[in-house]
Formats: sequence, structure tokens, C-alpha cells
Amino acid sequence: MIYLTLFLEFLKMGALTFGGGYAMIPFIQETVLKHDWMTMKELVDFIAVSESTPGAFAVNISTYIGAETGGFLGALCATLGLVLPPFIIIIIIAKCYQKFKESLIVKGLLFGLKSTVVGLISVTVLSVATEVFFEKGFTKTVFTNVNLYFSLFIFLFMLFLLLYKKFNPILIIVISATLGIVAGYTGIITI
Repeated sequence: MIYLTLFLEFLKMGALTFGGGYAMIPFIQETVLKHDWMTMKELVDFIAVSESTPGAFAVNISTYIGAETGGFLGALCATLGLVLPPFIIIIIIAKCYQKFKESLIVKGLLFGLKSTVVGLISVTVLSVATEVFFEKGFTKTVFTNVNLYFSLFIFLFMLFLLLYKKFNPILIIVISATLGIVAGYTGIITI
């Protein structure tokens, strides 16, 4: 039964989510928590791993969730469910796009979808940031936790390297992981 549930839930996400993997995160979060497949903390960890590994983010996260809940077959069902609708849709769009690309309806659709994608990604950023920076809720004690300040340091440092020094994203991931390992191993932060 878990295999069918994984397939259908990710099929629904693949068919109804526009804007790529990051726009999909709110739907993934809702589904994972609704089915009790993992906690929010585990999901944030999976998001970090999915972003840090090669391949498409949405495929990576669906594969990880499927494997976590149903082993190899679960990974296969979740991944197939996720990629099947976009695969079919993109084939149809590729056949029809040239004919309809100047249509006011299509232009309006794309305009509306772009705005929605920005909103979905913003919600994702806030949701993940809350889990990373305010893991135990927003209280006075959060400001005495060194993890908050170290996380903010890594975030701001990587943002600086990306925006102003134009570092390669792969190098950013390696630097971030190294800083996290060193901080955890030396006891600077508590994991």
C-alpha cells in the first residue's frame, strides 16, 4: 500500500506543481508531514542532501523520501510518480508551443505562473529558515544558542561568496559542508 501511496502522492505533485523543485517543497512538506513519513527536521536534512547531490533537486528529494519510507521499491515509485507527469506534459507542450506562443492566454498563464513560483519559493525559504535558525521555536533562548550565530555566519558568508565573488555553487556546497563538519567535530556547535 505504501508504494501506491508514494506513487500517487508524487504523481499529484509532478502534475500540479509548476516552477521546478523548489516550488514543490511546500507540497512535499505537506505530504510528508500528513503521512508521518518523517519529521520537519528530517525533511530539512533531506532537502540539504538533495540540494548537495548531483541531479535534479525534485528527483533527488522524491527518491530519498521514497527510499526512506519504502526502500528501493518506494524510491522507484516516488521518483516515477514525480517524473511521469512533467515528462508527458513537456512532450505535449513541445509539440504545441510554437503554434500558441503568441496567444494572449498563454502569455497570461506564464505571467501568472511566474509570480506564483516566486511566492512558493519564498514560502519554502521561510519554512526552511525557520527550521534551521529557530529549531526550538522563536524564544529568547534562541539568541543564546551558538548554533544560530554559526548558521547565520555560514549563510551570510556563502551569500557573499555567491553574490560578490561569483563562486561556483559546487564549491559553495563543499565549503559549507566543511565548515559544518569542522564546527561539529570541534564542538563549536551542538548537533
